[in-house]
Amino acid sequence: MSLAPPTRRRRDARFVISCIAVGLAAGLLSGLFGVGGGTVIVPMLVLLLGFDQKLASGTSLAAIVPTAAVGVVSYAIHGSVAWIPAVILAVGAVVGAQIGTWLLARLSQNAVRWGFVGFLAVVIVMLFIVVPSRDAELVLTWWSGIGLVVLGLFTGTMAGLLGVGGGVIVVPALMFAFGTSDLVAKGTSLLMMIPTAISGTVGNIRRGNVDLVAAAVIGLAACTTTALGAWIATLLDPAIASILFAVFLTFIAVQMALKALRARRAAR
Repeated sequence: MSLAPPTRRRRDARFVISCIAVGLAAGLLSGLFGVGGGTVIVPMLVLLLGFDQKLASGTSLAAIVPTAAVGVVSYAIHGSVAWIPAVILAVGAVVGAQIGTWLLARLSQNAVRWGFVGFLAVVIVMLFIVVPSRDAELVLTWWSGIGLVVLGLFTGTMAGLLGVGGGVIVVPALMFAFGTSDLVAKGTSLLMMIPTAISGTVGNIRRGNVDLVAAAVIGLAACTTTALGAWIATLLDPAIASILFAVFLTFIAVQMALKALRARRAAR
C-alpha cells in the first residue's frame, strides 16, 4: 500500500509528534555545532513520515530559517558572531549554489561524494590535532575577505551539488584556515545560513517542494532547543567540543559514503 503524498497526509497526532521530535533533535545539534540540522531533519522525515527526498530537503531548508535565527541570537549574546564576515560568506554561498546546480548535470555525483568524504576525513583528523583558542577572533582584512568569498563560493557549490549544509564546511574552515574560535565559527555559520535558506525556500515553495506545516512545527520545536545547544557549547572545553564535532562529522561522512556505495551498486 503506497503512502499518501506528504503534503496531503492527515495531520494526526503521529505527524505532529514526529515533527516535534525531529525539531527538538535538530535544534540541539544546530546550537551545539553551528549547523543547520538538515542531516537530522531530512533522513527522519523520509523514515518517519514517508517524505520523498526532494520534499524532505525543501522542508528541512524552510525549518532551518527560524532555527538558525535563534542560534544566532544565542551566540550573539556571548559576542560570538562575526557579522560582516557572515554576510560575505552568504553572498559567496548564494552565487556558489548556482554554480553547484549548474555543475550537477556535468559532474559525476559519486566522484563529488567521495571527494567530500575525503575532505571530511581531513577535517576530522585536524579536529584531534588542532584545538582552537576561545580568545581567537576573525580579523577582517583584504586577504581574509577574499578568503571568505572563496569559502562562501565553495560552500554554496557543495550545497548545490550534494545538498549538504554549510555548517559542516564553514565551521571547521573558519577554525583552521582563519584561526577563529569554535564559538565564533559556529555563530557566524548560523548567521550565514539564514539568507541562503530563505532564498532556497522561496524557490522550493514555487516548485511545491516544501511541506509548510511540517516545516513550521519542526522549526518551532527546534527553536526551543537551539539556545540550549548553544549554551552547552559555551560550557564545553574546546578540546571536548572538537571531539564531539568530529563524531558528528564522522556520522555525516559515513552517510555520504553509504550513498556513494549504493549509487555505484545501482549503476552496475
